[in-house]
Amino acid sequence: MQIWTGLGNPGPRYALHRHNVGFMACDVIGEAHDFGPVQKKFQGWVQEGRIGTEKVLLLKPATFMNESGRSVAEAMRFYKLEPDALTVFHDELDLAPFKVKVRMGGGLAGHNGLRSINQHLGPDFRRVRIGIGHPGHKDRVTGHVLGNFAKAEMDDLADMLGAMASEASWLAEGDDARFMNDVALRMQD
Repeated sequence: MQIWTGLGNPGPRYALHRHNVGFMACDVIGEAHDFGPVQKKFQGWVQEGRIGTEKVLLLKPATFMNESGRSVAEAMRFYKLEPDALTVFHDELDLAPFKVKVRMGGGLAGHNGLRSINQHLGPDFRRVRIGIGHPGHKDRVTGHVLGNFAKAEMDDLADMLGAMASEASWLAEGDDARFMNDVALRMQD
C-alpha cells in the first residue's frame, strides 16, 4: 500500500491558492482513477483506490499546511508503513510554473508542510514537486504562494493536473523518470 498526500490548506477560501496545488493533484487523481468516496480520517480527508495493481490511499490533511505531518504520521502509523511508501505532492517555488519533478528525500526549501512531515517521519519520502514559479523577490513570496492561480493560468493548470493523473500509474510502479517524462510530453502537446 502507498499513501499519496497532497499538501494544502482546508476551506474554500484557499481552494485556488498556489499553495493548494497538492490538494488539487489528489482530487484529480482520485477522480481520474475512480477512487472511493471521500471519508474523514487521520485528521484529514482520504480516498481509497487502485492505480494499476497498487493500492493507494489519497490523503489531504485538514490540519493546515504547517501541521501536515500530524495527519500524515497518523495514517502511516495506522497502516504500519515506512516513509518510502509515502509520496507528497506539493507546490515548489524553485520550479517554473507547471513543471513537475519527482525526487526521493532532499531539502525542505522553506516549505512548512514538508518541514512538518520531516519532523514526524524524517526526510526519506518521495516528493512530487509542482512548479509554481518564483515571484522574483523574497518579499513577494508569501503573497504569491497564498494567492490564487491567475485566470490566464487555468488551462495550463488543468492540463498539468490531467497529465499527472493520466501518468499516475508510472508513479505507482516507482518509475519516477517515466512519470516525469510522460507528464512533460503531455504538456508539450
